[in-house]
Amino acid sequence: MTLELPSFPTTHFASNASELTATLEVHHLRKSYGRGKKRFEAVRDVSLTIYAGEVLAFLGPNGAGKTTTIKMIAGLIRPDSGSVRIAGLDPHQQARALKQVGAVLEGNRNLYWKLTALENLDYFGVLRGVSSRLARQRGSELLKQFDLLDKRNTPVQKLSRGMQQKLAIAVALIHQPRLLLLDEPTLGLDVEASETVKTLVRQIADAGCAILLTTHQLDVAEELSDRVAIIRQGQIIAEKPTRDLIQQFSGSTYQIKFEGDLDENRKQAIAALGAMAHPNQITFSGKSTQLYQLLDLLKPLPLVEVVKDRADLTQIFLKLVRGEQHV
Repeated sequence: MTLELPSFPTTHFASNASELTATLEVHHLRKSYGRGKKRFEAVRDVSLTIYAGEVLAFLGPNGAGKTTTIKMIAGLIRPDSGSVRIAGLDPHQQARALKQVGAVLEGNRNLYWKLTALENLDYFGVLRGVSSRLARQRGSELLKQFDLLDKRNTPVQKLSRGMQQKLAIAVALIHQPRLLLLDEPTLGLDVEASETVKTLVRQIADAGCAILLTTHQLDVAEELSDRVAIIRQGQIIAEKPTRDLIQQFSGSTYQIKFEGDLDENRKQAIAALGAMAHPNQITFSGKSTQLYQLLDLLKPLPLVEVVKDRADLTQIFLKLVRGEQHV
């Protein structure tokens, strides 16, 4: 399924950093609760930027300050200090800044269950300042694009969990926001519905919307995000492009699996390249240019797999939040 979402009023990555269009700018946010000895600093000097067309995975353990940060971004609570700008507007001073934000919360808080799919789009569209006529028009278009048009007159409570999540995303887009806050978008979905929602998220970003993604499903964050920011004890401890972060924590060892047996001459030549031969497998940590010499030595034995050690986001996240590594 290919979405034909309207282009958002900003563009994706430009040719150089000075031309990038920031949709969300968060600078030095702080928020504390309580007084005196009971004072608790929930967020300590958090800064984030998300560009148009980008998915930022905002990750952290429970109690790390994610929810407090997001509430400050959404204008729900005031920071003690620092600033938030959404498309250049302050959500704490300019109410129209919030018209640039759409949100899909984890759970069933995004929709009215007794209303139909189209009625939800109409209702929330009007609530967000869209005329009823335009909300119904956009709603019908979104239902078609999200493959829900045949469910337009079906009450939400009778839709499957996957359909409800797609509808919740459609509702969040009805006023064409420039920033989408996504909380656990695939939680509780079956494999097929989860893949559909992930495809929708990427297509929404490709249309120009900036997305702030929060999830404990780190495989989803790894697959969907362009950048990752990890928060621990109220502070950002890592913020990098997802690919760069994974590369930083990945090793340089290759595992080469093959079929057949090695003769003594081959074993000696393999050892001379600094590799270790095992039955049907070779472990090699040398230069990548030597890898081709190693593969030549294996001819004509059938190769099964050549894999370079690669960290995943779950491993990286656990190391960072446990304080085992620094970025």
